[in-house]
Amino acid sequence: MICAIVLAAGRSRRMGTQKLLLPCGGRTVIGHIVDQILSSPVDRTFVVVAGPDAPRVADALAGMAITLVHNPDPASDMLASVRCGLRALPGECAGVLAVLGDQPRVTAGLIGGMIEAFAQGRGRILVPVSGDRRGHPLLFATDYRQEILTRFDGVGLRGLLEAHADEVVELAAGPAVLDDIDTPDDYRRQLS
Repeated sequence: MICAIVLAAGRSRRMGTQKLLLPCGGRTVIGHIVDQILSSPVDRTFVVVAGPDAPRVADALAGMAITLVHNPDPASDMLASVRCGLRALPGECAGVLAVLGDQPRVTAGLIGGMIEAFAQGRGRILVPVSGDRRGHPLLFATDYRQEILTRFDGVGLRGLLEAHADEVVELAAGPAVLDDIDTPDDYRRQLS
């Protein structure tokens, strides 16, 4: 079973408004990325939310086949949200897809390709790359769960990649894996 953790607990400080609720593809940004995940071979999807915008993000996902997970510390970093998601996963989950909630160009096809490579045993940690740059989402075996729960403070999942460099497999992908939304200019670029 492959489970997705969608990181949707950010405060959107640089955007000036909650970026996950901005319009995108007839939905919101978060709704669009969750649509892509639900259209992929992912078995279960967990969306981590936090802070005062959590109810609005939850409303944007109403009726979708997801499980909401609340990060109790809205001021925490991304690793804290990953950890909240990991704690919520069922025991039968073999792989975890960590997805940024503000990457609307990530497609079900990209996700499906990563899951296929994982199922074929091509790697225990899969990272999409564009050119020579690594991007998101990241797919890793749940064998790393305890390590992520207890290590890598201050560096996040990059610490996992560094600690297990010999187990990382890079998958060629387009520039979408590098693009996320942090500023109004980023948002305009994503929509063009």
